Amino acid sequence: MKILGILPVSIGGRLTTSSILDGFRLLGHTVTVYDELKDNYSLSNDFDLIAGYDFSPVKLKKDYNLSMKCIAYFSDEIRNKTSGPYWEELLPELNRDDIYTFYWDRELTKQENFKNLFYLPHFVNTDIYKDLHLPSECDVMFAGRLDTDYRLNMIEALAQEYNLHWYAIERHYRDVLKRTKKKSLIEKIYKGFIDNEEDMAKAINKTKIVINMNSQGISSLNYRTMQTLACEKLLINDKRDELDLFENNIPVYDNVESLIKKIQHYLKYPDEYNSVARYCSGICRKQHNSAEGVKFILNKCI
Repeated sequence: MKILGILPVSIGGRLTTSSILDGFRLLGHTVTVYDELKDNYSLSNDFDLIAGYDFSPVKLKKDYNLSMKCIAYFSDEIRNKTSGPYWEELLPELNRDDIYTFYWDRELTKQENFKNLFYLPHFVNTDIYKDLHLPSECDVMFAGRLDTDYRLNMIEALAQEYNLHWYAIERHYRDVLKRTKKKSLIEKIYKGFIDNEEDMAKAINKTKIVINMNSQGISSLNYRTMQTLACEKLLINDKRDELDLFENNIPVYDNVESLIKKIQHYLKYPDEYNSVARYCSGICRKQHNSAEGVKFILNKCI
């Protein structure tokens, strides 16, 4: 098939969409990419499917009166501006027969009744996210916003205990510098911004433990979960119901004190570290890879 893939404006959305489009390619389909950051030309019906992130493909299908089926993968809450500035206007479109909505959060999926709505956890291209056998450069890594005092205080506490690398876009870094009382510490741990899959895979491979904090949804696991596990690195996560996807083997934390104890434990006992990391990676690579994710999508809409 010929797939029209939409790369959205949001960075997180671009990474997620990349894994989706890679899944089509891995299954032998042809993908043409329309980049919302760069492209501004009229779209045609010369495709079998249009696929993208949140409301982006829905909006383009409507704007250009496209007749092909539409695949919209949401890992932002549908009824929220995080899924796009036109979400209220486009919400009724999700009830069309030719629009297929895939939602990353199991509990939120149960709360909706759109036509052709399906629960689908994140998945990644495991040809990119894998054990690259790179030497470790830090004990702990966190990638994402420190936009609350809770997050900032936690990362500052960890940075005083461990060699920590923090990745975020520059404006979030500048915002933290204005809020923190530990400016030199933040300057030390900040390692810039990563906007592509290959460099993120390398960064994950160069750490020992990745700390994860889910900011949206009710039960779901974010994209970082699958990126980390596919690389066979240990993830320590906040408590989420969908950790049952990994048979609840992923270590969890309640607060910074319990997080520090978990980090200390797994750094001290490498056999336990390797056992957990390998087991969870095996599940991720088998069940949450791009090819399997897109097979599920195609089984629902073709």
